[in-house]
Amino acid sequence: MDRSRPRARRTLVTLLTAAALAASGTTALSSAARAADADLAQNGGFETGLDGWTCTAGATVASPVRSGTAALKATPAGADHARCAQTVTVKPDSPYTLTGHVRGAYVYLGASGTGTTDVSAWTQSAPDWQRLTTTFRTGPTTTKVTIYTHGWYGTGAYHADDISLTGPGGEAGQPPAVPGGLRSGSVTSSSVDLSWSSVPGATGYAVYRDGARVRTVTGTSTTLTGLNPSTAYAFQVAAVNDAGESARSATVTATTAEGPGGGSDLPAHALVGYLHASFANGSGYTRMADVPDSWDVIDLAFGEPTSVTSGDIRFERCPVAECPNVESDAEFKAAIKAKQAAGKKVLISIGGQNGQVRLTTTAARDTFVSSVSKIIDEYGLDGLDIDFEGHSLSLDADDTDFRTPKTPVIVNLISALKTLKATYGDDFVLTMAPETFFVQLGYQYYGTGKWGGQDPRAGAYLPVIHALRDDLTLLHVQDYNSGPIMGLDNQYHSMGGADFHIAMTDMLLTGFPVAGDAGKVFPPLRPDQVAIGMPASTNAGNGHVSPAEVTKALNCLTRKTDCGAYATHGTWPALRGLMTWSINWDRYSNWEFQRNFDAYFG
Repeated sequence: MDRSRPRARRTLVTLLTAAALAASGTTALSSAARAADADLAQNGGFETGLDGWTCTAGATVASPVRSGTAALKATPAGADHARCAQTVTVKPDSPYTLTGHVRGAYVYLGASGTGTTDVSAWTQSAPDWQRLTTTFRTGPTTTKVTIYTHGWYGTGAYHADDISLTGPGGEAGQPPAVPGGLRSGSVTSSSVDLSWSSVPGATGYAVYRDGARVRTVTGTSTTLTGLNPSTAYAFQVAAVNDAGESARSATVTATTAEGPGGGSDLPAHALVGYLHASFANGSGYTRMADVPDSWDVIDLAFGEPTSVTSGDIRFERCPVAECPNVESDAEFKAAIKAKQAAGKKVLISIGGQNGQVRLTTTAARDTFVSSVSKIIDEYGLDGLDIDFEGHSLSLDADDTDFRTPKTPVIVNLISALKTLKATYGDDFVLTMAPETFFVQLGYQYYGTGKWGGQDPRAGAYLPVIHALRDDLTLLHVQDYNSGPIMGLDNQYHSMGGADFHIAMTDMLLTGFPVAGDAGKVFPPLRPDQVAIGMPASTNAGNGHVSPAEVTKALNCLTRKTDCGAYATHGTWPALRGLMTWSINWDRYSNWEFQRNFDAYFG
């Protein structure tokens, strides 16, 4: 809405007042005009975490706050001055006032992209909440402005709260027209190429698969990956801009080809191993460059949180005192690049036995995303492995359906992983290494159960796996350090032989009713998404089996031979392979696990 100017008598007093205001650079506005202004900043009080903000570092805290229940806390580090920003739609040639309250040393509040003069306000020292404010006028064609706050290099943490941008809102405009010409192109067993005609005024396009929005792109083509082989899909596309989204296009169908999918360029059969990158653990330190070429996926163990609920993940390399032969950071990064050039994947594994991670809040979720991204970017990694153990995941008492989880630690983890996948794109490798207690035990027990009293961790990984099954590269359940687990034959199976691995893997590839409820069936995963997790030696963990037993398990699952007493529900020659804890322990045992894998899969 345009501002209306007051009608005034042209008296001498009026003229003198107008002249005085003009001389001071101030424009007189009526109360009606001021009423048209609005606070355009989204979540300026940080009451919903970092929603609406993009931060290089930062999280919401419950104390200190100026008002409400949350405020921003961000800590500059190195060359990063912990900037948090958001882009706001504004009106051309209009005045705006930016205000916020801050605490700390050298804290800035500003606006960029104004189309005139970008502005900022700052304080050298604010031991308590201090108000910062600045004004600007947008340029004649400016429709978007970025507002921000940040600290300064080498200073401590700062806090910000109650940030507002007051002024006239931008024009909503009209959503774009419906895209035409949607067509499918190249089709593989796991991907479909789509293209369509451009739409004037569109800033992006939303792509739908079987009625669900799966991607937003800026161009007029995309390749959807991670699809199931030999499966028919229906696709639509809609055009989007600041005003909204158009109706969806006409539907185009495509059927994927036969063969293994996976959404990655892993070999048909892959060997996955954990590398003790931050500790030696009695097995000795193995340099990245010394990992043999047989290992297709190398998981760096481990990234761990600063506290259980912070979501702030740090990766510290093994110190020289513990690992005398540790390479320098430069050598480590160069070795990672060399592995990647040879077609290997190097991931950061989060958690482990000592790294309990509970994302209880959206602030912890957002911190998890930003801190994990920093690790991936610093070392140039291919993706992420989730190895949440112990009490990291559990289900609230009213969370009874894995398809629609409610528990914050579950919901926030799913959201964080989807954000990371969307940020890094289709080539991002996502793997998980849960224990049997969190997956296969869900066949019998799920959470606290109908009448309460059960361990709330039972089956707690199932909603995470299910929600991310289209993004999941590999699931390698730890078939070790496990108690007896009931298989689909309703018999208990214990570690120590091929039978346990066969029964546990059959459950993943067949699917099963959760807690025995036929109305809540956990669907099977694709065989190319599954690897069997085993300890490399007797030193590595309970449940080690000999190479002969490993071969029996592989024969049964991929060839339907050597199955023993357990009858599988299928044969899966596309089973992706094996995972082991760990590369270091396998080296300690003269590479027995690796040599057996190479002998079996060639």
